Amino acid sequence: MRYHLLLFFYIIPLIGLSQSIKLQNRSNTALSGSEFSKSIRDSTISIGLREEIIFNEIRSGNIPKFYRKLIEIRDTVLINNRNHTVKYYVMPDFLAIGSDEDYFYCSMRPQLAQKIADRLKCSLPTRKISNRIYQKAEVKMVPQPIPPSKAMITIPVFEKHNSMVQEQRKNTLNEFPLGSLTAGNKKDVVISNKIYTDKGLLRVVIYGWHKPDGKAIQPLYNGHSTIHVDYSHGIRLVQNKVWVDGKKTSLQKILKSEILHPLLSDEGVIAQSYYPKGL
Repeated sequence: MRYHLLLFFYIIPLIGLSQSIKLQNRSNTALSGSEFSKSIRDSTISIGLREEIIFNEIRSGNIPKFYRKLIEIRDTVLINNRNHTVKYYVMPDFLAIGSDEDYFYCSMRPQLAQKIADRLKCSLPTRKISNRIYQKAEVKMVPQPIPPSKAMITIPVFEKHNSMVQEQRKNTLNEFPLGSLTAGNKKDVVISNKIYTDKGLLRVVIYGWHKPDGKAIQPLYNGHSTIHVDYSHGIRLVQNKVWVDGKKTSLQKILKSEILHPLLSDEGVIAQSYYPKGL
């Protein structure tokens, strides 16, 4: 009996170490990634309707199983002559719809990304978090840009890039199975002090697409309105819960902190760490 009690107490802390996305299980009848992309390929479907469809798929649990277990990231920063350590958890890859065998990377407007993040008690990353994810990634993909054109915002180009990324990923699956931290395959849609321009205009802020040398192809950029969604935009979710020096707090509180914000931001304090919701 004593042995079983000891085993119980050892198991509880181990269970607490893992973090996962709280979303209902994927149905056996859910659309695969390729089936889903075909369902929204019609050019007459408005972006608003398309994003309602995306939201319903994700709300129903139609994301791959390997996305649900989050990956721990740690960083230590010297602040006021004292080292502080932050720990947080991120999705292993950019958000996709479908199964482990057939999934479709799902670019979307930041308003929808924020709505999904809020539902899952998550946030979008900062530039600093994007850099840290790339540094820690087991799988560092080589970016595969498609020449700019008017078609870059269409589903057929999304599908083309999806196939290009997954074909490259196949080469690393034996060493790093699905669920390994992966980066370099998309740009991040990020939270930033640049979400609003000096004139108060709402913008999508993008950053990243790191090359093998660690440098980002895309500097922090807010030149597009939020209606612009192209194949290169990736949605990476970061859990709101973070730990600083072993104490639990939130990503939002850290970004607002005059003292601790360098743990998660290289832009200074980010007081509004979210996009407005609504489709």
